[in-house]
Amino acid sequence: MSAEVTLLGVRHHGPGSARAVAAALERLRPDAVLVEGPPEAEPILGLAAAKDMVPPVALLAHAADDPARAAFWPFAEFSPEWVAIRYAVDRGVPLQFVDLPAGHSFAEGAEGGDGGAEEEGTALPRDPIARLAEAAGHDDPERWWEDVVEHRRPADGEDALAPFAAVAEAMAVLREDGAESLRDRQREAYMRGRIRAARRAGHRRIAVVCGAFHVPALARTPAVAEDRALLAGLPKKVRTEITWVPWTHRRLSQLAGYGAGIVSPGWYHHLHRTDGDPLPGWLTRAAGLLRAEDHPVSSAHVIEAVRLARALAGLRGRPLAGLTETLDAVRAVMCEGSDVALALVQDRLVIGDALGSVPEDAPAVPLQRDLARLQRTLRLKPVPEPRDLDLDLRKETDAARSRLLHRLRLLGVDWGVPVRSRVASTGTFRESWRLCWQPEFAVRIAEAAQWGTTVERAAVGKAVGTARAAAELAELTGLVETCLVAGLAEALPAVMRALADLAALDTDVAHLARALPALVRALRYGDVRGTDHGALGEVAGGIADRIRVGLPPACTGLDAAGAGVMRAHLDEVHAAIGLLGGGDDLADRWAGTLRSLARREPSGGPATGVPGLLRGRAVRLLLDDGRLDPAEAGRRLGLVLSTANSPADAAGWVEGFLSGGGTLLLHDPRLLGLLDAWLTGVPAEVFTDLLPLLRRTFATLEAGVRHTVGSRVAAGPLDAGDAGPSAEAAEVDLDRAGAALPVVALLLGLPTAAATGPGAGAGPGGERPRIPRQAGGRDT
Repeated sequence: MSAEVTLLGVRHHGPGSARAVAAALERLRPDAVLVEGPPEAEPILGLAAAKDMVPPVALLAHAADDPARAAFWPFAEFSPEWVAIRYAVDRGVPLQFVDLPAGHSFAEGAEGGDGGAEEEGTALPRDPIARLAEAAGHDDPERWWEDVVEHRRPADGEDALAPFAAVAEAMAVLREDGAESLRDRQREAYMRGRIRAARRAGHRRIAVVCGAFHVPALARTPAVAEDRALLAGLPKKVRTEITWVPWTHRRLSQLAGYGAGIVSPGWYHHLHRTDGDPLPGWLTRAAGLLRAEDHPVSSAHVIEAVRLARALAGLRGRPLAGLTETLDAVRAVMCEGSDVALALVQDRLVIGDALGSVPEDAPAVPLQRDLARLQRTLRLKPVPEPRDLDLDLRKETDAARSRLLHRLRLLGVDWGVPVRSRVASTGTFRESWRLCWQPEFAVRIAEAAQWGTTVERAAVGKAVGTARAAAELAELTGLVETCLVAGLAEALPAVMRALADLAALDTDVAHLARALPALVRALRYGDVRGTDHGALGEVAGGIADRIRVGLPPACTGLDAAGAGVMRAHLDEVHAAIGLLGGGDDLADRWAGTLRSLARREPSGGPATGVPGLLRGRAVRLLLDDGRLDPAEAGRRLGLVLSTANSPADAAGWVEGFLSGGGTLLLHDPRLLGLLDAWLTGVPAEVFTDLLPLLRRTFATLEAGVRHTVGSRVAAGPLDAGDAGPSAEAAEVDLDRAGAALPVVALLLGLPTAAATGPGAGAGPGGERPRIPRQAGGRDT
């Protein structure tokens, strides 16, 4: 008796197709089930029935010698292939995966092809569902497919195979133009060979679950030689490793880039789980979500939304309300027309963040098992929803969590990303992270397994390998910082040797300036973690001295763009030297470098001196550190703003001088007067060219400073040689000021009687002293 082969063409992820496959298998009672998928997965298909196997999950295959060449085969609870897998495993029916082996695709990737694609499936020349919808007179393929397949429920007594016959007929018409690719023809030739092998094995009732697009080709029976000729062009397959990994509904969506994906996995999951009318249950969940986000939604809203969705379906000629009508009802009734609230429903319910799970005994690299152990020990559950985590590094558990997250980032697994702390603390013992687990991390963990079998060993190996291959000093200093915060003491000696060697050979001041801040941060955070960093301090001190010596020549002759970059380096190095310590000697030497920088004025053109931007910045840094008298700073500003200097150089000097904040213009009116006199004296033809630079400079000042400066300038001419109004020009009304004395005394912890007793605030002889009013201020 000849074998009966039934082809069940499906859409890869759809509740209607899943229900139809379940009904067809119950009717056929096959003695062999063949599913479109990589044959390498057959040894682990039995895990599908494990208690801990919860969809969505995916098969992850990768080349054994190159884990970066990997591919996924995702399955949701509503995937027809998953229904077929569970049917066969639960009943002990022989189960085979019959698609082209993944090893052939990985071999093509090694030869420069596209075999290393992230996910399985080959792009079709045209979307067959869209073409069928167009032929049926519908402009929305998803809505048409929902009406005819996903929302369809078999009637009592209906032939369970009828839908598959109709789909096969439609696909046969679509494929009459012969537009399939060579890869499709090779895959189909291989699948036909596996079907022949199942017949030879003695199976009599064979069910084949595959993509509907392949059904017409599998129904053909070409000569075996023809199929072998197609397969002869395949490269020799490489050794492949495969396992199960958790997946997410979000990753199933087309928004995440999966070629055979769907736009609404959360909605399809609800349709699959619901036997009756899906509307009330789904709208109830939407109401609960909106209420949790403080939207006023009641049970009356749910009832009205159900009525509206059904009415819209009737008006639009649809057999049942689909996702479009449901979302229209949610927007109109529950969201009051707001697309913002509707976007929340679409993100959380239509797509969703459901994360599957796989059994612990599923094949995994040792590194993955160690990570799972650490996640359990440190109580860090991998979830797809973003969440913030604040760590106190003084606590042992939090410090261990911090080390784990830093080590994973070094390995390329960005499960946690550092963010600005929500805790009001400037201490270095706090860290804040944003955690979000992605299924793709399974591939990166497999790639990182080459460095070690545990997270710590792999991070050490990766750090040492990166240090040996580093070509830039800044890369190494950043690596040193990472090793310290990740607790990789074993990697530090090798990294420090590479750092010392490269620092000794690098003469570029810009490279040294980029490297120093990371070294100083490493020293600072090393103090919190109790790390020995004596060698690191020596290297940082040596780099600081080399910057100090080479900075003035490196700043000479720079253009505007180069000066802007060097100013950023100057600020970073100045802050780093302030944190580096080393006593007053290092600070004094650095101050001497800034003085040398400030004196290098152009004498024979811009190429002969230091740009005004850097000279002004050096003066401001000296002034802020108390190493330059304000009067001297004012004198230098006056010289720069004199007519003998070029307006462009003067404007750059002002930008550098004010970039640290403009409050000094309020405290020293003489500086404001000098600046005002210079601006009013700039020729009109030059002022237009300077305007963008001046606007950029003053835009960086605090809003309050800009307002006060504008008020003072608008009040009248400013005398550059006057330090402000005289003592007799303004007096304070002490009777009014005395009313505030009790409050001030209370704030300062002084006896209130002294402030409120007879003669409080009075001078000798009972006279109240006259207190000058601050320039531009009000009586106090």
